[in-house]
Amino acid sequence: MPQVQANGITIEYESFGPADREAILLIMGLGAQLTMWPAELCNELVARGYRVIRFDNRDVGLSTKFDAAGMPDMAVIFGALMSGQPAKSAYSLDDMAADAMGLLDALDIGRAHIVGASMGGMIAQLVAINHPDRVLSLTSIMSTTGNPGLPQAKPEAMAVLMTPAPEGDIEAAISRGINAWQTIGSPGYPTDEKILREWVGRDAKRSLYPVGTARQMAAIVANGDRREKLKKLKVPAVVLHGGDDPLVPVEGGKDTAANIPGAELVVVPGMGHDFPIALVKTFADAISKATARAGSAKAAE
Repeated sequence: MPQVQANGITIEYESFGPADREAILLIMGLGAQLTMWPAELCNELVARGYRVIRFDNRDVGLSTKFDAAGMPDMAVIFGALMSGQPAKSAYSLDDMAADAMGLLDALDIGRAHIVGASMGGMIAQLVAINHPDRVLSLTSIMSTTGNPGLPQAKPEAMAVLMTPAPEGDIEAAISRGINAWQTIGSPGYPTDEKILREWVGRDAKRSLYPVGTARQMAAIVANGDRREKLKKLKVPAVVLHGGDDPLVPVEGGKDTAANIPGAELVVVPGMGHDFPIALVKTFADAISKATARAGSAKAAE
């Protein structure tokens, strides 16, 4: 896959479809590589007439790693947050939003439809907040606003999230990954364990870097509440969330839609915190709703 230099780092990316089409930029979540965006979804969106770009966020996959920053002290970060003090992280979600814009710059793309999942949804929200002139539409998937009053993840979901992958032990990492996806996955659309093993094994062999996931988590915690900024958005937006998400409860999606003016909320019963192949067209439909709303807004102008 190709790489570009953008926002002072190296970003690994993959592009699907002709370069002269409107672009959809896919931003993945915590510790997840670009490969977690199903190729089936990318191809479905290409079939609907778009160019699709997926990429590795900083500190994951084959993009730049921030080794010099070391392991974050999450106890100190949470302590600062609880005391009302600014939490410090090696970089911010705003930096990661700037990475996404740097990638578009490197690919000579002026404006794009921005789609983010989980942490990627938070980053996508910040792209729309910080770079509104670059955003054709926003699709926020299985994400939230940073509202501290929302329900928290189920204990078993938080436990698998906070259990780090074993450093350098591929087989242990695969077992941990399968358990994690089975815990947070979609109860109504379960992914076969053989397929899960293929996906998790592929990603563990591509890049196993748990300290990067910890630094991304620190950036999430440090970002705080985005609601007041979301209320000022003037972008066509669709919010998609699983009705049975154990990691980011559906209230997070409802809060996101409630705080983005005019946003459309799509709740999928039986969906958890993953991308089951059975729901590819559901994801594509939600993204297409956002792109269609952008087209209607452009026509109205």
